[in-house]
Amino acid sequence: MKIDKYLLKSESSFIIYEFTSDGPKGNIHKVIHFQETDQAGVYNLAFGDKNLDTGEIDDLSISNNNDSEKVLATVVSAVYAFFEKHPNSFVYATGSTKSRTRLYRMGISKYYCEMVADFYLYGRTEDNFQEFELNKDYIGFLAQRKIN
Repeated sequence: MKIDKYLLKSESSFIIYEFTSDGPKGNIHKVIHFQETDQAGVYNLAFGDKNLDTGEIDDLSISNNNDSEKVLATVVSAVYAFFEKHPNSFVYATGSTKSRTRLYRMGISKYYCEMVADFYLYGRTEDNFQEFELNKDYIGFLAQRKIN
């Protein structure tokens, strides 16, 4: 994706990434955390504003900093970086609300051709995972990096 991205910072395990959104609402600190799940090799992508008092992720905050495409491109760049260090893993993502899940689906759809060159993409329905299809609603998304 040839979209402006924010500069990412990560700790040594490349599990937690941070960056700062810069817009009309000021500087907003963001966190991306690839959390291990109870399924081996599957990580949940947690993302949101960083609570500066607790360090926790607030995945319900609405920043409205007029940079949503740049923020999503930065999250995608973190996914690429994560897979560089964890190439055999899967990453699962879903929004904290239905509208955010829809936003993620729209982002995947917009850059679908570029993404399927690098990732196996799956959509989660109520019943199971299936290969991602454009214009279909999902409740979550699963990605695995293609290894060349």
